[in-house]
Parts: sequence; C-alpha cells; structure tokens
Amino acid sequence: MSPRASRLFAYGCLALSMSLVGSYVALSKPLAAAIPVFLLAWLRFGIGGLAMLHWLRKPAQEPPMTVQTKKLLFLESFLGNFLFTICMLFGVSLTSALSAGVIMASIPAVVALLSWAFLRERIAPRIWLAAACAGLGIALLAWGPTQAADRPSARGPAMAWLGNLLVFAAVLCEASYAVIGKKLTGALSPKRITSLINLWGFALATPFGAYAAWRFDFGDVQSGIWALLMFYSLAASIWTVWLWMTGLKVVPAAQGGVFTVMLPVSAALVGVFGLGERLGWLQLVAFAAALAGVLLATVPVRARL
Repeated sequence: MSPRASRLFAYGCLALSMSLVGSYVALSKPLAAAIPVFLLAWLRFGIGGLAMLHWLRKPAQEPPMTVQTKKLLFLESFLGNFLFTICMLFGVSLTSALSAGVIMASIPAVVALLSWAFLRERIAPRIWLAAACAGLGIALLAWGPTQAADRPSARGPAMAWLGNLLVFAAVLCEASYAVIGKKLTGALSPKRITSLINLWGFALATPFGAYAAWRFDFGDVQSGIWALLMFYSLAASIWTVWLWMTGLKVVPAAQGGVFTVMLPVSAALVGVFGLGERLGWLQLVAFAAALAGVLLATVPVRARL
C-alpha cells in the first residue's frame, strides 16, 4: 500500500471509529434507562471479551511487555474504557444527546494539548485551527431551538448540570485514551491492545456489575434493548478500539484527535433521527463547520519549491 493510500485508510479508520463512538453514546441513553449503569458496563466488557478471546493470545513475534507498557495498558483501560464508560453512561442518562455532543466537541483541543504536553508532538497551526473550527462548529448546536424531546431526563433539569459535568469528565478520559493509545501502538498490535484493555475493563467493572446483577430482574428487559446492548458491546469493546489503534499507527495523535469531531456529530445525528431530538438550521450549519475542521487537518499541504 502506498504512503498516500495508507494515510487515507488510516483517516477512514479514525473517522469510522469516532462515528461509532458517537452513535453508541447517544444510543446508551435508552440502555441506561433500562439497565443499571454498572451492570451495563460489566455486560459490555463481558460480551466484548467473549467475542475476541482469540485476540488475547500473544503473537510469536511480539517481544515481552515492559513494565511501562503494562502500566500504559492499565491506564488506557482505566481512563479510556472504565472511567469513560461510567462517566458517559451516567452523564448521558442525566442530559440530552445534543448536550453531550456539544460538550464532547472539546475533545480535539484537549487531545492536541495532551499530545503537546506528554508526547512532545509539534502542533502545526492548521491543526490548532482545525480543532478550534471543530469545537466552534459543534458549539453552535447549543444555540439552536430545543424541543420537548431535548429535555434532559425524567430526573429533571436540576440534574442536567451533573450530567454535563460527567460528560466533560468523559471528554478528559477520551482525550487521555487517544494520547496513551499512540504510545501503545509502538509496542503492541491493535488487536492485542483492544483485547487487553477490555480484559482490564471487565476486571475493574466486575465487583460493581456483579452486585448490580444480583439485585436486577433480567426478565423486565425487552428484546430490543438486548439487541441494542449487543451492538453497544461490540462497537464499544471491539470495533471502535481496533479502528482507532489501526489509524494511530500512521497518524500522529494530535492530528488523529481532530477526528474525534465525528463523535459529537454522530451523537447529535442519532439524537435527531433515533431519539426524536430536533436540530434547527443554525445547528445544521455547525456540522459543515465541524467537517471543515476535519478537512483542514487532513488535506495534504503542497511542499514549497
């Protein structure tokens, strides 16, 4: 595969990964309403783990993991898997999918800042501009008119601030996940990273999930919720992680972080077409601004003669 084709493939993996994340962030709202959050997280890691048991096997050519790699794997799972899942599920249950999308628009800027601070990556002006364009575009979502379907939850607007705060905590977790993942791709394959961090996530969620399962009546869950749970588990535990790690093997973390703009775009679209939330014309313009940010970050610049 030529360098150009390889980079385009990596861009596609990153964009698809974040689009899937955005879709399951929005769809987790009905899931969290039907299944307790800690039980939902436990089931997600368990279903995902069963689907990729064969990925846990260590390849013959893989060198032994260093202590630093093991620490990074734990942090990747604790921050980007376990804490992100808990904060996101609780947050989305207290606010709307559109509000979550607006807050998650800050992910590209946070990823770029962490990449500069911890990876010493040079942040080109166009990457900063792309991140700003993405964040500003999605922030326009907050200006559009809201409908009854956009109201936070049955718990009332008084809890919306807590939901928004938890979603922002998920933003910090997701940004850390992107940066740590870039370092891990230099030591392990995407499949191994995906399976190992999911295993850690299952271990971390087991005490809370087992307790919640003991008190939960599984017979009350409708078949549609089980189907949604299966999609959520496979997308969150396998597809999105593998796609993201595959893309990061080619693209710098700061540039890859701009693709996280697809997360709020996808979440808002699912909120509109799947959950009955509405967007005004001003909010639709925000999608164009967000996609302009992605193009700004990915279209190659001609070298000067």
